[in-house]
Amino acid sequence: MRTLEEQIDVTTPVDRTWELLHRFADYPRFVDGVVRATPHGRNRARLDVEICGVRRAVDAEIVDHGRGRVMTWELVDGVHLRGTFALRPLDGARTQVQLRLEYDPDTLREDIGGPRGFAQSHTVEEAVRTDLEHFKEVVERPPTRR
Repeated sequence: MRTLEEQIDVTTPVDRTWELLHRFADYPRFVDGVVRATPHGRNRARLDVEICGVRRAVDAEIVDHGRGRVMTWELVDGVHLRGTFALRPLDGARTQVQLRLEYDPDTLREDIGGPRGFAQSHTVEEAVRTDLEHFKEVVERPPTRR
């Protein structure tokens, strides 16, 4: 099992940042490969993903760990990925977003393809960094009025 930890500071209050993490419909805006995401039951989300040209649906189980602003998710349909988001308020207007991703390189390659060894680790790291940068862009945009 491999573990990757990344973090990014965003210029939004912790409550707004937390809210975006729970708006699954917005996931395609910042998670590469997610085409559509919808709530599915109380603690699940259905993700339509496209990886290496193959489209499929996977379910993620989501667990909130209360007031500590920690959310854990795990894919339950084959792909062996588990992640934890932890939000830490830096002040009233800024939040640190920490992501811990756990994956098994062998089963990840079997499930979605791609490179092996160091190249795979590098690919996963780059994808996570890019997704966090996209998350920052989305969460820092002013909310649209409805």
